[in-house]
Amino acid sequence: MKVLRLYGERDLQLSDEPRPEIRAGEVLLKVEAVGICGSDLHWFEDSGIGDDRLTRPLVLGHEFAGLVVEGPHAGRRVAVDPAIHCGKCSFCESGNPNFCADLRFAGHGENDGALRGFMAWPARMVHPLPEGFSAADGVMLEPLGVALHALDLAHLRPGVSVAVLGCGPIGLLLIQLARLSGATEILATDPLLHRRQKALEMGADTCIDSRDDLQFRDLVGRLRLGGVDVAFEVAGQNDAVEAALEAIRPGGKVILVGIPGEDTTSFSASLARRKGVSVKLVRRMKHTYPRAIELVKKGCIDVRSLVTHQFPIAQYEEAFTIAAERRGLKVLVEP
Repeated sequence: MKVLRLYGERDLQLSDEPRPEIRAGEVLLKVEAVGICGSDLHWFEDSGIGDDRLTRPLVLGHEFAGLVVEGPHAGRRVAVDPAIHCGKCSFCESGNPNFCADLRFAGHGENDGALRGFMAWPARMVHPLPEGFSAADGVMLEPLGVALHALDLAHLRPGVSVAVLGCGPIGLLLIQLARLSGATEILATDPLLHRRQKALEMGADTCIDSRDDLQFRDLVGRLRLGGVDVAFEVAGQNDAVEAALEAIRPGGKVILVGIPGEDTTSFSASLARRKGVSVKLVRRMKHTYPRAIELVKKGCIDVRSLVTHQFPIAQYEEAFTIAAERRGLKVLVEP
């Protein structure tokens, strides 16, 4: 089978490797589609993410879907939870598997991901998809799960105002979820025109160029209470974090979803202190796949139009180039 491994900064190599064998409790999955995520790009461009560094050739890919060819659900198309939790530690037992003390995550550290033809994965981590779901739809359930978890942390209520800073796929999903949750004012920002246009299509009331500080401050100042109730930072950049603090009203919540390239987040302590802001950081997701499937199945959330590019695995260089240059929205590779 074809396997794509990362050997160093921007050093991806395609090779042939044996098909894996499954163990008890696993399924053999024929991988149909893999999304290139911002965290994959950190590995690709920097040979690591945060304080985790590349120690061996790594198969990237944690947003994926495919067909089960052996094991439970054989013959079914499934979405796959990339985080394997132990189910036994205190965090798992308290309902927080995303903090599992022995968590293994696809395409991260010592754990190979999905950019390969076949993979073995625990059967308890696969989610059969309803009729009519494409593999691309299944892929998008992972970023939708992250967006749902961010929304849960915000405790969003009907009638609130929201800012979404960064309109990549997760930001665009958050815009839809905020509208679905009853937000009455959604302000979005992004430096890229095509993403700003998509944000308006997804339900933002206003989406401005994040580099236009004057327009941003003017819009925020005209909001009730002089700021938004909840700000989601989804860009992974300190200027977006600062903008979130500028946008938030006193007593509001700032949810940090983005992953900074330098593993450092900083902001004005005096501004945050004066406003009494609550800041929460998103650690992946938990218990979101069933909800995500239902939201897409019932047409409440549009994931399909966020997929802008699809490539066979042989064209991996073009796929990663387009994703790294942010030319589209979600880029998929099809092993």
